[in-house]
Amino acid sequence: MNPTKRLHDLGQSLWLDNITRDLLDSGTLARYIADWSVTGLTSNPTIFNLAIKNSSSYDAAIEEGTRSGRAVEDLFFDLALSDLTRAADLFRPIFERTCGVDGWVSLEVSPVLAYDSASTIRVAKELFARAKRPNLFIKIPGTPQGLPAIEEAAFAGVPVNVTLLFSPEQYAAAAEAHLRGLERRISAGLHPGVASVASLFISRWDAAVAGKVPADLHNRLGIAIGRAAYKVYRDLMATDRWQRVFNAGGRPQRLLLASTGTKDPKAPPGMYITALAAPNTVNTIPEATLRAFAEGGAADGVMNPDDGASLFAKFAAAGIDITALAAKLQEDGAAAFVKSWTELLDVIAAKSGAIAVHQ
Repeated sequence: MNPTKRLHDLGQSLWLDNITRDLLDSGTLARYIADWSVTGLTSNPTIFNLAIKNSSSYDAAIEEGTRSGRAVEDLFFDLALSDLTRAADLFRPIFERTCGVDGWVSLEVSPVLAYDSASTIRVAKELFARAKRPNLFIKIPGTPQGLPAIEEAAFAGVPVNVTLLFSPEQYAAAAEAHLRGLERRISAGLHPGVASVASLFISRWDAAVAGKVPADLHNRLGIAIGRAAYKVYRDLMATDRWQRVFNAGGRPQRLLLASTGTKDPKAPPGMYITALAAPNTVNTIPEATLRAFAEGGAADGVMNPDDGASLFAKFAAAGIDITALAAKLQEDGAAAFVKSWTELLDVIAAKSGAIAVHQ
C-alpha cells in the first residue's frame, strides 16, 4: 500500500505545505489528491514569496491589478485568494464528504499583525468574507496577542488555523482561546460547529539544538514536542468543558503537526511523519518531503503520547530549557514570516513598477 494511503488509513489527514499557480495549472495538485491521499493544503508568506518570485505565472494578474490601481498588499491578497479559492474548490468534494472535517486550505493574515489583536481579528473576518469558501482557514499566530483574536474569530464563526505554536503549553493556550469562543457562541444561542486546527511546528526544534545535545538525542526533540502536545490534545478533548461543547454540536480543534520536513540532510525525509502518525490529527508536509515519503516512506503505526515526558527529562538533563526555547522559536518564527512578507511585497512592487514604466 502507498505510504500516504497507509497514513490516511491510520486516521491522520495529510496536507500539502505548498501552493503555487503552476501546481494548479499543471494538474499536479489534483494528482496529489487522487494518487497520494492529500486532503488539504496550507500556505504562508514564505511559500507565496517563493511562488511569485520564481514564476511568471502571476505576471499577467499583477499587470492587470497594477493597471487598475491596486495597492501592493491588496494585490497580493488578490493573487493569494485566486490560488486558494481554486484549491479550495478542488478539495470541496472531500470537505463535503467528511462533513467539514477535512478538505481545507489556509491563508495567513499579514504577519506584521502578530502582536496586534484588534487588527488581526478585523482582517481575519474580511479575508474569510472575501474568499466566499467554507473550507478556507484564516491563519492567526498563536502569540500572546494573537490569542484574543483566536477567541473572537471562533465567536464570529471564522475558521482558524492557529500558526506559530512551538510547545504543548502554547498549544494549550491556543486551544483554550478557541474553546472560549465556542462557549460564547453556545451562550449566545449560536451553533458551535466552527472548525479550527492548531499548528505545532516540529523540525525547528532540532535545528535549534543541533550540536548542543548528546548523540542519542540528535533529531529527537521535535518528536518529543509532537508527542507531548498530542497527549495534551487527547487530555483536553476528554475534559468536561470540551465534552459539553461536543454535546452542543461543536467539534475538536484538531492538532496539526507542521514543519515536518527534516532540516538535517542526513535524516530520512519522512522521519517526523513516521514518528508522529496519529488519528484525528493533521500533518502538513512540504512538497519534496511528500514526494519522498510517497515513494519510500513508512507509516507503521500511531505514536505513543506518553513518550514525550521521558524525552523531555533527557533534554532538561542536557541543559535545554524547553520553555525559554519555545518562546524564542515563536518570536523568531514571527520575525521570519515578517521578513518573507516584506520580501514578498517587494517582489510584487518590483514587478508592478516594471509594468508601470512601460505604460
